[in-house]
Amino acid sequence: MKILKQLAIIFFITFLGEAVSRLLHLPIPGNVIGMLLLLVALLTNILKTEAIEEVSNYLLNNLAFFFVPASIGILGCLDILKGSVIKILLVCIISTSLVLIVTAYTVQLLTKVLEKKSIIKEEQ
Repeated sequence: MKILKQLAIIFFITFLGEAVSRLLHLPIPGNVIGMLLLLVALLTNILKTEAIEEVSNYLLNNLAFFFVPASIGILGCLDILKGSVIKILLVCIISTSLVLIVTAYTVQLLTKVLEKKSIIKEEQ
């Protein structure tokens, strides 16, 4: 029953995101708005992480399986994509590189900030 409750919370927030996107005619997909709503709810402690932790961990552990239907869908459109293979590969390589670079800088920044905080705490 606990897992169903956690899943219902996640689906409800996703539904809210879809509703906001459609009612306000935003160019942002409802699932993205739902993720932002979930982030705000978690950061403001409206929603505790424990309230969705088990289902979230399960979904994250099985994330690769959720990409399979999208990949199969792309296979059905190969004739449309044939002329754009180089462009698609270029976009994939550039975007992956950017994500790696931004992630590396973010980790470095967070490491420095956390080290400074621990040094300040040790001095007190």
